[in-house]
Amino acid sequence: MSVAECAALVERSDPERYLAVMAAPVWARERLFPLYAFNLEVARAPWVTKEAMIAEMRLQWWREVVEAAPAGPDRAHEVAGPLQRLIREAGLPLPVLDRLIAARRHDAWAEPFVSTAALEEFLEDTGGGLMWLAARALGAPDGAEAAVRGYGWASGLANYLRAVPELVARGRAPLPEDGLEAVAALARQGLVRLAAAQAARRTLPRGAAPALLAGWQAGPLLRLAAEDPAAVAEGRLQLSEFARRWGLLRQAFTGRW
Repeated sequence: MSVAECAALVERSDPERYLAVMAAPVWARERLFPLYAFNLEVARAPWVTKEAMIAEMRLQWWREVVEAAPAGPDRAHEVAGPLQRLIREAGLPLPVLDRLIAARRHDAWAEPFVSTAALEEFLEDTGGGLMWLAARALGAPDGAEAAVRGYGWASGLANYLRAVPELVARGRAPLPEDGLEAVAALARQGLVRLAAAQAARRTLPRGAAPALLAGWQAGPLLRLAAEDPAAVAEGRLQLSEFARRWGLLRQAFTGRW
């Protein structure tokens, strides 16, 4: 049960988030890797089986891990153990963790979002919740929650739009509304939330800024989706290698997001 095992899992399964963590100070990595490994385990739980009830059981196991964390002892599991220690040491809010897990029930049952509002709620609990947990793990105060969640929501939307072709290939209907204008409208909404978060960035102390490195591509990706919504369905919603590397380096060096 070590942070190294969590880091190896993130490196294998979420290489872009791995790069973001490696751009953070060493002390921050010790807290971010268990959290991101946990997110991976929860996110993929509905996809490792075709049986929705089995996926539900996997998600329930993680809910019990979170619930038991404050009292201990730690589970003998490569991710659950480090996560439980992090929950206690950083005082992570259990309801936020629980909502992140519960949101993945949507994937387990393979049902389309009934409305844009339902997709927005999903992004709030996943992208927004994860970013807030990362910031809290690095010492962010309660007053920074709105800004951090807005940034996480925008980042979650950008990542979700990139995943649309794969979701369609797996037989899912990922977007509640069809058509290029609906995609562009979602992207513009993400840009609005991103701008609001950036305007309130002063609420986040510099020491917690590494928690937001994982969203370094959000702005460019959302602008691309707003200007060229066809890129989403066609799998072209990607930045050049230079733009990716430079964007991460710039944010890591300046602390601006």
